[in-house]
Amino acid sequence: MQLGMIGLGRMGGNIVRRLLRDGHTAVVFDQNPEAVAALVAEGATGAASLEDFVEKLDAPRAAWVMLPAGAITEGTVAKLGDLMAAGDVIIDGGNSFYKDDIRRAADLAPKGLHYVDVGTSGGVWGLERGYCMMIGGDTETVTRLDPIFKTLAPGVGTIPKTPGREGRDARAEAGYIHAGPSGAGHFVKMVHNGIEYGLMQAYAEGFDILKHANSPDLPEGQRFDLNIGDIAEVWRRGSVVSSWLLDLTAGALAGDENLDDFSGFVADSGEGRWTLNAAIEESVPANVLSAALYARFRSREDASYADKLLSAMRKGFGGHQEPK
Repeated sequence: MQLGMIGLGRMGGNIVRRLLRDGHTAVVFDQNPEAVAALVAEGATGAASLEDFVEKLDAPRAAWVMLPAGAITEGTVAKLGDLMAAGDVIIDGGNSFYKDDIRRAADLAPKGLHYVDVGTSGGVWGLERGYCMMIGGDTETVTRLDPIFKTLAPGVGTIPKTPGREGRDARAEAGYIHAGPSGAGHFVKMVHNGIEYGLMQAYAEGFDILKHANSPDLPEGQRFDLNIGDIAEVWRRGSVVSSWLLDLTAGALAGDENLDDFSGFVADSGEGRWTLNAAIEESVPANVLSAALYARFRSREDASYADKLLSAMRKGFGGHQEPK
């Protein structure tokens, strides 16, 4: 199947590569000509402008926008809406706010254009591991795009089946779901990222306690000089708190247990704030997620070892660099 990709950064470029490896075709565009040239060398068709991009796609077209949330995505979707024709589909795979998706879908519908939002998790590891996807859009369009999603998803792999799921949508076991109408995909991904904040904060605080178990404030007989890297490693193996985040933590600590390469300045990309706004609108208590977000704010004033670990985890799964 053919897909057009706009935005060839850490995730967009690797999404194209994963599709090409499975026999799909791709038309690619980016403001950086070198990024386009790199994928052309790997089998994609390059475009020199958005107009050229749309012209090179076969109808009914499918154009995936993989750009930062905000003005650049808004402008690109609007321009595509002017260039594309009835029956075409615009996909936003970035981290847009779900209410923006609902508005865009409504704006594009009178033109006969379809809009699909894909909450995409997998970061810099997605090329090899696959991407977990939470998809919003009308059923017919999402079904038409299924060959794309099936290739991008991790697949069933070696994860044991969950008992009691017989007869339910098998796509969830393969690593992707049709969550609902436009906006539903990014809503689910938003909450996913809010939970991620809480999980990361719990690991970071726990390891901070372990790191300071030899504090001079403790009675001498109650001090422990612990090997933090070994603790992370043993917890990966059979522990109830094992996870991919813990894998990344163990990797960071194996390289430098003191995390001297990190300042502890922990950024947030917006989804945590949006998750809390949704919780407020729904009158749902979110104590842990709130505390995790506020801890990131606090890290920008007085960083701790826990903050360094948070920053290391963000770099591990998403390639996020600390602000200079």
